[in-house]
Amino acid sequence: MPRDRWLTRSEAARLLWACWSTRETQRAIPTVKFPLRHIARFILIGLYTGTRAAAIAASAPARAEGRAYVDLERGVFYRLAIGRRVTNKRQPPVTLPPQLLAHLRRWARIGVADDYFVTWHGKPVRSVKKGFARAVALAGLSNVTPHTLRHTAATWLMQNGVSIWEAAGFLGMSPEMVARVYGHHHPDHLRNAARKIGSKSGHALVVSLEEAKKRRAENQKT
Repeated sequence: MPRDRWLTRSEAARLLWACWSTRETQRAIPTVKFPLRHIARFILIGLYTGTRAAAIAASAPARAEGRAYVDLERGVFYRLAIGRRVTNKRQPPVTLPPQLLAHLRRWARIGVADDYFVTWHGKPVRSVKKGFARAVALAGLSNVTPHTLRHTAATWLMQNGVSIWEAAGFLGMSPEMVARVYGHHHPDHLRNAARKIGSKSGHALVVSLEEAKKRRAENQKT
């Protein structure tokens, strides 16, 4: 999936609504079952943290071997599953955004997330690709995969003016990667160059042309 594919906020809302509102049908009759709501939980965690799919699938409200622990009291997501070795795919702990933390606490409180935050029929999911693809189709989107959520989180951080260094720490990327792939979305990206080009000694080209026009008019009068 190309890294230039990211979701706008309206696209993200459409995707979440497709997950939340889709009902299972039996003999063309809608039931009270909502088969994609676990995908909605996956998407919210992905959008708000930029975490890789495997770590989201392993996220849990309690410490245990093989789980990515979410400390609901302190609001910290320990993305590296307990017992797993650190690899080149960085998974540092991340402070959870208040909006997401509120969702996670509610899911734990109402029993949606007893063992894991993303479950299917009470069991942790190994892959969300099939359900995610269905949600994407229902939302009328294209070229969107679970990894698009990570690209989206990085893009939104840049668009909101977060520093490259801080965004890199939040996402578990190198600052060089963030700057190279997502830096152009930052409002300060090349702003100084854009301001300086066409200027000479601090005077903009348009101003210089206006001054030249004024001098020419004065010379014609004399």
